[in-house]
Amino acid sequence: MSESAPAAMTAGPASSASRPGHGIGFYEAVRVWTRIAALSFGGPAGQIAVMHRVLVEEKRWLGENRFLHALNYCMLLPGPEAQQLAIYIGWLLHRTKGGLVAGILFVLPGAIAIMALSLVYVIFG
Repeated sequence: MSESAPAAMTAGPASSASRPGHGIGFYEAVRVWTRIAALSFGGPAGQIAVMHRVLVEEKRWLGENRFLHALNYCMLLPGPEAQQLAIYIGWLLHRTKGGLVAGILFVLPGAIAIMALSLVYVIFG
């Protein structure tokens, strides 16, 4: 498995929305990022662990070294490293569109939970 580009184990035919060479369809990636988003509500250590389990161990879209390289890169940047890691991996897979989808889906469960709690507070005071 090459460390410069993700390798798909169970990907269908490559669509025009996917980056040539890795065979991971954009809509398959959206489903996986939705699953990661649903499972990773909590702190950054848990979120990074979920991403590692799903993307490296289960899907094998990234090798261990590539994932750790991406994580180290995100640790150097100021800000939330789990969020940055999701965006970076999404970008690696499908460039700008992939980064946007991964980033939005990564924060969506938390935003929905906060909105729901706010609504409960407003209704019940």
